[in-house]
Formats: sequence, structure tokens, C-alpha cells
Amino acid sequence: MTTSYNPIELMICVASRELEEGSTVAVGTGAPCATAMLAQKLNSPNLSIIFEAGSICPQLPEMPVSVGDSRAGYKAVMVSTMGAVMETCARGFVDYTFLGGAQIDMYGNLNSTYIGGTHEKPKVRFPGSGGANDFGSFCWKMMVLTVQDKRRFVEKCSFITTPGWLRGGNSRYEAGLPEGTGPYKVFTNMAIMDFDSETRRMRVISINPGYTMSDVQDNCGFELLRASKITETEPPTEEELRILREKVDTHRYVIGRS
Repeated sequence: MTTSYNPIELMICVASRELEEGSTVAVGTGAPCATAMLAQKLNSPNLSIIFEAGSICPQLPEMPVSVGDSRAGYKAVMVSTMGAVMETCARGFVDYTFLGGAQIDMYGNLNSTYIGGTHEKPKVRFPGSGGANDFGSFCWKMMVLTVQDKRRFVEKCSFITTPGWLRGGNSRYEAGLPEGTGPYKVFTNMAIMDFDSETRRMRVISINPGYTMSDVQDNCGFELLRASKITETEPPTEEELRILREKVDTHRYVIGRS
């Protein structure tokens, strides 16, 4: 029997498998928080979740609605400050981060600031960085959760809020960011991508059920590289969906958007 699920549930379940036991992950609210919670409740009970507002290693009882929600500090080892959290990332203590944005380019640069016009007079203004620049700059592996279409996957971001591989090659490290950090994987409703180790361009490694490589490429504004062997993504299991729906996002704050 095939279990039904929506695109957001698919992305969360698949991405949560990346968070191994004993690792650390910096997240904001929404889908990144749901992903970390699912991993903590299902496969990685000793996963250390860190929120930009200052909560470190909470045991989340339910989905917080913001990084400053009191639930984000439930049974936390420490509730500190944003400065302390960013220092923790800068000192190399955080393995992963999950981010999103209005635009992403072939090198994993993210834009969550504005589109069109100028910075002073944009056509569309977005919330901006929050902690995304720091997380993307200093956490070891940056992962992205986003729905895929040509408006989001663009050849060049209107503004770089969070640095990815910048212009490709070694440009990220030449700009002064710590060696060994950088974009790791991108999870969309259609596919999973990583980044070529030399050019640093986005590369398809797995296609989600119900989609083809043509679907993935047609919904991207730049040419995607292809891994030598592209697999089919394992769909969410019944247990993953049960935990996600009954113990993580019980009020459907995130998974109800589809």
C-alpha cells in the first residue's frame, strides 16, 4: 500500500535522514525546525538542535512558532543569546544548518533580501538574513529546503543574503570563509541535489517519486549537472509520516501549507 503524502512532508522526511545521531544542527522555524524535530524523535535522540535566538539543545514538545517561542527552550541545556549562538557556529561546533530563501543559484547562494529595483527601493522586499548569513557562513554543511520552480532557481540571485559557493571553484574560501564549510545538499519537492567538488555547481543525485529528470530541469532557471548515477528517492515511510503528523507538526503549521 502506498502511503499518501504532500511535497512538504516529502522534503522534511527525506532531509531528516541526513541528521545522524550525536550531530548538531542550527535551525529556524518552519520546515527546518520540523526536519530537526523529526530526526530527534525518530532516529537521532541525541541530536543537538540550536536556535538562533539562543536556545541550545532543547527537547521540543511541539512545534514552536518562532525562534523566540518559549517552547524552543523546553528542557534546553542553555537559553543564551543570539551572539552566543553565532559564536558557537563561528568556532566550528555546529555540523549542519537548514536554510531557505526566495532565490537560489547554481552555486547555492541564497537571496532572502529583495528582488528587483535597488536595495533602497526594491520591487519586492523580503525579511532579510536573520541568522541565515552566519549559519551559512560558519556551519560545516549548509542544506536547503525549498519548493522548486524557475522563479526560485535562478541563474543569478538579485542579492546574496547567504553565501554559498559564491562564483564556484575556490571563491568561497578566497573570500575568507572557513575552509571545509559550504553548501552540501538541496532538497526540493522534485529532487535532491548536491554540488560538484570542483566546479561547485549544483548537481542532481536523486529524483523524487513521480518526477523525471526533464521535470527537474524544466523547473530550474539554469543548467543542472547530473551525477554519474542518479537514484530514485526513497519516499516517506509510514512511521516517518506518523511521527511528523502526530508528534512534530500536530497543528499543521508547516505540513498544512501544501
